[in-house]
Amino acid sequence: MTRIYLFKRFERFWHWSQAALIIFMLLSGFEVHGTYKVFGWQQAGNLHTTAAWALIVLWAFAIFWHLTTGEWKQYIPTTEKMVAVMRYYAFGIFDPTSAHPFRTTQLAKHNPLQRMAYLGVKLFINPLIWVSGLVYLYYYELGRAGALAGVQLGTVAFLHTLAAFLMLIFLIVHVYFATTGHTPLAHIKAMITGWEELEDEDLPGKHS
Repeated sequence: MTRIYLFKRFERFWHWSQAALIIFMLLSGFEVHGTYKVFGWQQAGNLHTTAAWALIVLWAFAIFWHLTTGEWKQYIPTTEKMVAVMRYYAFGIFDPTSAHPFRTTQLAKHNPLQRMAYLGVKLFINPLIWVSGLVYLYYYELGRAGALAGVQLGTVAFLHTLAAFLMLIFLIVHVYFATTGHTPLAHIKAMITGWEELEDEDLPGKHS
């Protein structure tokens, strides 16, 4: 077993802070929709809005960090070994003798499926949540300024709710795949400590 330093300090802070804010926003958002009652409608709405602004600030710092460190390159989509990775998660993961076809390195932290999923979140789900949330929050102000061109509040609310469900689906799938390391908590531990443990046969060059 070999350890490599994979996730930098800000990367881990950004990951866990984003996760906490997203989970809280899902919980408070569903309460606003009347799914259950914990804080009360008014308080849930206020807390949801506060968490939303905190998440936007965090996203702004994260975007800056990705651009200035070059980590944005980790999300460039690739089809290399895509089919092999899909086949592994569909069948090979249930075979203890089957090895993961992707080899993690500091320059390639994410396999092809992860890259596509994260890119979809960053380019589709996040902007949809961001834009629909801000439009919903300032709907009447934007309407008076003539910036909505007849867009109905119900449409904005539907798009924001759709984005929330897409984020919930991503979160569930993300948590599941986080448990598919050599131990169920290996990937989660790596995102806490920054150090990923790789079995020797998973190291680059071992399968040349």
